[in-house]
Amino acid sequence: MSTLADLTEGQAATIVEVSGDDQISQRIMEMGLTDGEQVSLRRIAPMGDPMEFSVRGYRVSLRRAEAARVSVEIHPSKG
Repeated sequence: MSTLADLTEGQAATIVEVSGDDQISQRIMEMGLTDGEQVSLRRIAPMGDPMEFSVRGYRVSLRRAEAARVSVEIHPSKG
């Protein structure tokens, strides 16, 4: 299954699951990244970390390792 870390800029997905049972996974969910939410990758920093996502009408940045904890179903490309 794909994760947020696998998205390319502009790509959208639906969150399927946040893995882990620790403070990091809890914080990810508190930021609004929960099952069923639509998310898109806005941009990636020049060195590849962090990654900026759009979710619930706002932007959130995650390190690539944190993004890899969020399983997603990638939406098909339009065009």
